[in-house]
Amino acid sequence: MVDAHGKVRVAVNGFGTIGKRVADAVAKQPDMVLVGVTKTRPSFEARRAKEKGYPLYLAGGGSAADFAAAGLPIAGTLGDLLSKVDVVVDAAPDKVGRENAKLYKDAGLRAIFQGGEKADVAEASFNALGNFEACRGKRTLRVVSCNTTGLARAASVIVPRWGVDHWEVTLVRRASDPAETKKGPINGILPTFHLPSHHGPDVRTIFPELSIATTALVVPTTLMHVHVNHVRLRRPPVDSKEVLAALAS
Repeated sequence: MVDAHGKVRVAVNGFGTIGKRVADAVAKQPDMVLVGVTKTRPSFEARRAKEKGYPLYLAGGGSAADFAAAGLPIAGTLGDLLSKVDVVVDAAPDKVGRENAKLYKDAGLRAIFQGGEKADVAEASFNALGNFEACRGKRTLRVVSCNTTGLARAASVIVPRWGVDHWEVTLVRRASDPAETKKGPINGILPTFHLPSHHGPDVRTIFPELSIATTALVVPTTLMHVHVNHVRLRRPPVDSKEVLAALAS
């Protein structure tokens, strides 16, 4: 599963908020080669991909003529890209990844999905600190959402050291990413209408035995998320400094 130079060939399907960061990371790896990225329309992100030298491929119902008119000729279609790689990172919008999963399976590719997809889109949910070894060898993985990743990282520190009797989390989350302010409430605070919020069940896809309950509020900002954690430890530490030192490490 490597090219002639011994590098893993990677496609990033979707060059948006998540995909552009994944593509930059892949491009920096000495054992990988970024074969290409996809866009459905000739947006500023598509132009940025060209500026970075990332081959641009057409996904979804996009028009090659639209890209050509914008001065952004494409290297081919998503199908062309999939025929040239060993693994695809799906950074398409939520729910589109599930539709793409069949394409990857038919192409015989390993695939990694972003956290907006439901857990059953892949064989396992992944967090590098939480369950790296358990995910080794899987053909499909879902990297959990940013909020779930934060909780899973904290759990990977706390659970093995002190154990957890129960974990309560309130998440105050931004309404949308900076470029997508139209998605969120303009002047309001919106509670999650499903209890628990998806984050707790998502954390349990990594730590199945963890007793954790999560609720969430959406607030009109694009700045960041805030987590308020109340954790009842099974084996109390000597003092709070011990916990802070473990997290800092």
